[in-house]
Amino acid sequence: MAKTSHSLASADQFAATGIEGLDYILGGGFTSNRLYLVEGVPGSGKTTLAYQFLLEGVRLDEPVLHITLSETEEELRAVAASHGWSMDGVNVRELVPSENTLQPEAQYSMFHPSEVELGETTKTILADVERIKPTRVVFDSLSELRLLSGNPLRYRRQILALKQFFAGRRCTVIMLDDLTATERDLQVQSIAHGVVLLEQLNPEYGGERRRLRVVKFRGRKFLGGYHDYLIARGGLKVFPRLVAADAGNIGTRNRLASGIGELDTLLGGGIEQGTSTLLVGAAGTGKSTLAMRFVATAADNGQSAALFIFDESVTTLLTRAAGLGMEIQKHLDSGRIKIHRIDPAELSPGELVHLIRHAVEQDHAGVIVIDSLNGYLNAMPEERFLIIQLHELLKYLGQQGVASLLVAAHAGLIGGPMQAPVDATYLADAVVLLRYFETKGEVRQAISVVKKRGGEHERTIREFSMHNGGIHVGEPLRNFRGVLTGVPTFEEKPGGEKSKT
Repeated sequence: MAKTSHSLASADQFAATGIEGLDYILGGGFTSNRLYLVEGVPGSGKTTLAYQFLLEGVRLDEPVLHITLSETEEELRAVAASHGWSMDGVNVRELVPSENTLQPEAQYSMFHPSEVELGETTKTILADVERIKPTRVVFDSLSELRLLSGNPLRYRRQILALKQFFAGRRCTVIMLDDLTATERDLQVQSIAHGVVLLEQLNPEYGGERRRLRVVKFRGRKFLGGYHDYLIARGGLKVFPRLVAADAGNIGTRNRLASGIGELDTLLGGGIEQGTSTLLVGAAGTGKSTLAMRFVATAADNGQSAALFIFDESVTTLLTRAAGLGMEIQKHLDSGRIKIHRIDPAELSPGELVHLIRHAVEQDHAGVIVIDSLNGYLNAMPEERFLIIQLHELLKYLGQQGVASLLVAAHAGLIGGPMQAPVDATYLADAVVLLRYFETKGEVRQAISVVKKRGGEHERTIREFSMHNGGIHVGEPLRNFRGVLTGVPTFEEKPGGEKSKT
């Protein structure tokens, strides 16, 4: 028989959970031979997490034990089957009361149930551990043990005794608590080496959201804060909170041109890789089309790109792009461009960041488009810190040398103050403003670069249009004043006469 990994276990080794994101948060996994607490309301995924932990042990040829006081083995097998898992190699000790306990003769009259049942339960657990000699143990759940103990003092002493027992047998133990007690019990938190809290949120619209937090982890640096996760077939998928400082890879600053000479002149040669550009304006001014122009040119030059769209269907996007001379379909077929249609009612912010990181790190995307910030923010009004997450995301993309394009729509169409639902202008390295303006009985469009960090750019306002199968940027509108207000004044006419449009 091959030498098992548990035979070499030490306090400094990790017991990986089998959940990639959680192991990243914990710095490699749980410290071996310690006791941990996983808390969460029913339905938050505690048992699923525990089974992934045990199955990782089976994969490493370790003996594992699942002690269940609340669910039958048949129920556990059904859960495993729903994820496509085999329970081969997992020892299950079922301590659920049988139907015989309903009989009158089985009821205790002289002794409190805790005096009899707790002792029998503990004796069975200890015997199984001595027989199987597991390196990983899951105890499910503490609510049953709390009731069997009868009072807080006996409960705490029981947990302490189990902790010492397992520590002497080189076991990594996870205890599950479903938080069904009327009062929050911190007894086990103080005893456990680490505590992981699973939360389930129910927004007013959309599917439930789940997030976890490492409350405590002795002797180890871990990634704090909340981390989104979901329960899918195959187990928990955890999306660690993005910390841009972890990326550390400062990318190059090559220019990415649009392929439209006048536009590139306006931008001082194009947009730099490793920077973020915000395309902002009223609905229909051409923000998304402009973003697609940069994506198409990048793909034509051999770069990969990824688009994350919230407001428009993929079919409409492709039809519009084709009508303006952009051959996006061939790049989709080759995999050089990937379009992700995002439903924010079903997607957490953490999962979106995970998809973007995958596009950058696995697909090597050099251009990322988020279209639009309005759809993302308006569909998730309960996510108060999305602007902070956006800051981390843009910093990360900059460090990776990615050119990021953000699309944001102003409220209103023409004239009056124009405001976006969120002010992301201070986050972006460049801001391109598109506006409607009225002249000679027509509504036209204007484009201007109002901000660009670290490089020269043209400060004129040019006319912008989409017709005749292409995107056109005209000469600077030098004879107008107030174009960006939407109702400009014509400054000069032949002969020096001034008049309003």
